[in-house]
Amino acid sequence: MNQKITIALTLYLTSLFASNTLGLKLMPFLWGTHLSVAILFFPFVYITTDVIAQVYGPKLAKSFVFAGFLSLIVFLLYSLFAELTPWSNDALWVKDSYNTIFGISARMTIASLLAYIIGEYQDVLSFLYFKSKTGGQKFWLTSNLSNIWSQFLDSAIFMVVAFAGVYSWHTIIFSGLAWWGYKVVIGVLYTPLSYLYIKWLKTDIEVNQNKPC
Repeated sequence: MNQKITIALTLYLTSLFASNTLGLKLMPFLWGTHLSVAILFFPFVYITTDVIAQVYGPKLAKSFVFAGFLSLIVFLLYSLFAELTPWSNDALWVKDSYNTIFGISARMTIASLLAYIIGEYQDVLSFLYFKSKTGGQKFWLTSNLSNIWSQFLDSAIFMVVAFAGVYSWHTIIFSGLAWWGYKVVIGVLYTPLSYLYIKWLKTDIEVNQNKPC
Protein backbone atom coordinates (compact mmCIF):
# COMPACT_ATOMS: atom_id res chain seq x y z
CA MET A 1 0.00 0.00 0.00
CA ASN A 2 1.52 3.34 -1.02
CA GLN A 3 1.66 6.36 1.25
CA LYS A 4 -1.23 8.21 -0.39
CA ILE A 5 -3.57 5.25 -0.03
CA THR A 6 -2.54 5.03 3.62
CA ILE A 7 -3.40 8.72 4.11
CA ALA A 8 -6.73 8.24 2.33
CA LEU A 9 -7.55 5.25 4.55
CA THR A 10 -6.59 7.28 7.63
CA LEU A 11 -8.91 10.12 6.61
CA TYR A 12 -11.64 7.59 5.88
CA LEU A 13 -11.43 5.79 9.24
CA THR A 14 -10.94 8.99 11.27
CA SER A 15 -14.02 10.56 9.67
CA LEU A 16 -15.98 7.39 10.40
CA PHE A 17 -14.99 7.26 14.07
CA ALA A 18 -15.46 11.01 14.56
CA SER A 19 -18.99 10.65 13.21
CA ASN A 20 -19.76 7.81 15.63
CA THR A 21 -18.23 9.25 18.80
CA LEU A 22 -19.11 12.92 18.35
CA GLY A 23 -22.41 12.54 16.52
CA LEU A 24 -24.60 12.57 19.63
CA LYS A 25 -24.40 16.36 19.72
CA LEU A 26 -27.21 18.02 17.75
CA MET A 27 -27.03 21.52 16.29
CA PRO A 28 -30.11 23.67 15.65
CA PHE A 29 -31.07 23.87 11.99
CA LEU A 30 -33.87 25.27 9.83
CA TRP A 31 -37.58 25.15 10.77
CA GLY A 32 -37.01 23.63 14.21
CA THR A 33 -34.98 20.68 12.89
CA HIS A 34 -31.58 19.55 14.11
CA LEU A 35 -28.36 18.28 12.60
CA SER A 36 -25.78 16.00 14.17
CA VAL A 37 -22.25 17.42 14.24
CA ALA A 38 -21.31 14.21 12.40
CA ILE A 39 -22.50 15.99 9.26
CA LEU A 40 -19.20 17.89 9.31
CA PHE A 41 -17.13 14.70 9.09
CA PHE A 42 -19.23 11.95 7.54
CA PRO A 43 -19.25 13.24 3.92
CA PHE A 44 -15.54 12.39 3.75
CA VAL A 45 -16.47 8.71 4.21
CA TYR A 46 -18.55 8.55 1.02
CA ILE A 47 -16.29 10.91 -0.91
CA THR A 48 -13.28 8.72 -0.19
CA THR A 49 -14.85 5.47 -1.42
CA ASP A 50 -16.09 7.20 -4.58
CA VAL A 51 -12.65 8.65 -5.25
CA ILE A 52 -10.90 5.35 -4.54
CA ALA A 53 -13.33 3.50 -6.84
CA GLN A 54 -12.72 6.09 -9.56
CA VAL A 55 -8.91 5.97 -9.34
CA TYR A 56 -8.11 2.41 -8.25
CA GLY A 57 -11.28 0.46 -8.99
CA PRO A 58 -14.00 -1.32 -6.97
CA LYS A 59 -11.74 -3.90 -5.31
CA LEU A 60 -9.81 -1.34 -3.26
CA ALA A 61 -12.99 0.66 -2.54
CA LYS A 62 -14.61 -2.46 -1.09
CA SER A 63 -11.45 -3.07 0.95
CA PHE A 64 -11.91 0.39 2.49
CA VAL A 65 -15.51 -0.49 3.36
CA PHE A 66 -14.41 -3.77 4.93
CA ALA A 67 -11.66 -2.00 6.93
CA GLY A 68 -14.23 0.46 8.27
CA PHE A 69 -16.69 -2.29 9.15
CA LEU A 70 -14.03 -4.35 10.92
CA SER A 71 -12.76 -1.28 12.80
CA LEU A 72 -16.27 -0.50 14.05
CA ILE A 73 -16.73 -4.07 15.31
CA VAL A 74 -13.40 -3.94 17.18
CA PHE A 75 -14.30 -0.53 18.64
CA LEU A 76 -17.68 -1.88 19.77
CA LEU A 77 -16.00 -4.83 21.51
CA TYR A 78 -13.54 -2.44 23.19
CA SER A 79 -16.44 -0.24 24.35
CA LEU A 80 -18.36 -3.19 25.80
CA PHE A 81 -15.25 -4.49 27.56
CA ALA A 82 -14.48 -1.04 28.99
CA GLU A 83 -17.98 -0.78 30.46
CA LEU A 84 -17.67 -4.20 32.13
CA THR A 85 -14.37 -3.50 33.87
CA PRO A 86 -14.53 -2.42 37.56
CA TRP A 87 -14.20 1.21 38.63
CA SER A 88 -11.57 2.60 40.98
CA ASN A 89 -13.04 4.62 43.86
CA ASP A 90 -10.98 7.61 42.80
CA ALA A 91 -12.71 7.64 39.39
CA LEU A 92 -16.33 7.21 40.52
CA TRP A 93 -16.99 10.93 40.03
CA VAL A 94 -16.94 10.40 36.26
CA LYS A 95 -18.66 6.99 36.20
CA ASP A 96 -22.20 8.12 35.36
CA SER A 97 -21.10 10.50 32.63
CA TYR A 98 -18.70 7.92 31.19
CA ASN A 99 -21.29 5.15 31.12
CA THR A 100 -23.92 7.46 29.63
CA ILE A 101 -21.67 8.82 26.90
CA PHE A 102 -19.99 5.57 25.93
CA GLY A 103 -23.14 3.53 26.41
CA ILE A 104 -24.86 5.72 23.85
CA SER A 105 -21.68 5.71 21.78
CA ALA A 106 -21.82 1.90 21.71
CA ARG A 107 -25.43 2.07 20.56
CA MET A 108 -24.46 4.60 17.90
CA THR A 109 -21.69 2.26 16.80
CA ILE A 110 -24.21 -0.57 16.34
CA ALA A 111 -26.47 1.79 14.40
CA SER A 112 -23.52 2.93 12.36
CA LEU A 113 -22.52 -0.67 11.62
CA LEU A 114 -25.92 -1.42 10.13
CA ALA A 115 -26.22 1.88 8.27
CA TYR A 116 -22.60 1.84 7.19
CA ILE A 117 -22.39 -1.65 5.74
CA ILE A 118 -25.66 -1.22 3.82
CA GLY A 119 -25.13 2.40 2.77
CA GLU A 120 -21.45 2.09 1.84
CA TYR A 121 -21.81 -1.07 -0.23
CA GLN A 122 -24.83 0.48 -1.92
CA ASP A 123 -22.70 3.56 -2.61
CA VAL A 124 -19.92 1.54 -4.24
CA LEU A 125 -22.37 -0.55 -6.27
CA SER A 126 -24.47 2.42 -7.38
CA PHE A 127 -21.32 4.42 -8.18
CA LEU A 128 -20.09 1.61 -10.44
CA TYR A 129 -23.54 1.35 -12.03
CA PHE A 130 -23.74 5.06 -12.85
CA LYS A 131 -20.09 5.03 -13.93
CA SER A 132 -20.89 2.31 -16.47
CA LYS A 133 -23.81 4.38 -17.75
CA THR A 134 -21.63 7.48 -18.22
CA GLY A 135 -18.72 5.57 -19.73
CA GLY A 136 -16.45 6.51 -16.86
CA GLN A 137 -16.97 10.21 -17.53
CA LYS A 138 -18.71 12.90 -15.44
CA PHE A 139 -17.44 11.83 -12.02
CA TRP A 140 -19.38 14.71 -10.43
CA LEU A 141 -22.67 13.28 -11.68
CA THR A 142 -21.81 9.66 -10.91
CA SER A 143 -20.67 10.46 -7.38
CA ASN A 144 -23.62 12.66 -6.46
CA LEU A 145 -26.24 10.31 -7.90
CA SER A 146 -24.81 7.38 -5.93
CA ASN A 147 -24.61 9.53 -2.80
CA ILE A 148 -28.26 10.63 -2.97
CA TRP A 149 -29.45 7.02 -2.72
CA SER A 150 -26.81 5.65 -0.35
CA GLN A 151 -26.98 8.65 1.99
CA PHE A 152 -30.75 8.22 2.26
CA LEU A 153 -30.35 4.59 3.31
CA ASP A 154 -27.56 5.46 5.72
CA SER A 155 -29.47 8.35 7.31
CA ALA A 156 -32.74 6.43 7.70
CA ILE A 157 -31.16 3.33 9.23
CA PHE A 158 -28.81 5.25 11.51
CA MET A 159 -31.38 7.72 12.87
CA VAL A 160 -33.90 5.00 13.75
CA VAL A 161 -31.43 2.60 15.39
CA ALA A 162 -29.36 5.26 17.18
CA PHE A 163 -32.07 7.58 18.45
CA ALA A 164 -35.31 5.58 18.83
CA GLY A 165 -36.35 6.07 22.46
CA VAL A 166 -33.77 8.82 22.94
CA TYR A 167 -35.53 11.51 20.92
CA SER A 168 -39.16 11.81 19.77
CA TRP A 169 -40.17 10.33 16.40
CA HIS A 170 -40.87 13.85 15.19
CA THR A 171 -37.27 14.81 15.94
CA ILE A 172 -35.92 11.56 14.43
CA ILE A 173 -37.89 11.84 11.17
CA PHE A 174 -37.41 15.53 10.50
CA SER A 175 -33.82 15.55 11.72
CA GLY A 176 -33.16 12.51 9.52
CA LEU A 177 -34.63 14.21 6.47
CA ALA A 178 -32.70 17.39 7.20
CA TRP A 179 -29.54 15.37 7.79
CA TRP A 180 -29.98 13.48 4.51
CA GLY A 181 -30.69 16.64 2.55
CA TYR A 182 -27.78 18.45 4.11
CA LYS A 183 -25.40 15.55 3.39
CA VAL A 184 -26.49 15.59 -0.25
CA VAL A 185 -25.86 19.36 -0.43
CA ILE A 186 -22.50 18.97 1.30
CA GLY A 187 -21.60 16.20 -1.16
CA VAL A 188 -22.32 18.57 -4.05
CA LEU A 189 -20.31 21.36 -2.44
CA TYR A 190 -17.43 18.98 -1.76
CA THR A 191 -17.30 17.89 -5.43
CA PRO A 192 -14.39 20.24 -6.32
CA LEU A 193 -12.52 18.77 -3.35
CA SER A 194 -13.17 15.29 -4.79
CA TYR A 195 -11.50 16.31 -8.05
CA LEU A 196 -8.47 17.57 -6.12
CA TYR A 197 -8.49 14.29 -4.21
CA ILE A 198 -8.52 12.32 -7.48
CA LYS A 199 -5.74 14.43 -8.99
CA TRP A 200 -3.62 13.98 -5.86
CA LEU A 201 -4.02 10.19 -5.92
CA LYS A 202 -3.47 9.91 -9.67
CA THR A 203 -0.09 11.64 -9.43
CA ASP A 204 1.58 8.49 -8.09
CA ILE A 205 -0.03 6.33 -10.78
CA GLU A 206 1.19 8.63 -13.54
CA VAL A 207 4.70 8.77 -12.03
CA ASN A 208 4.88 4.98 -11.78
CA GLN A 209 3.62 4.55 -15.35
CA ASN A 210 6.31 6.90 -16.65
CA LYS A 211 9.15 5.18 -14.79
CA PRO A 212 11.52 3.23 -17.05
CA CYS A 213 11.29 -0.51 -16.70
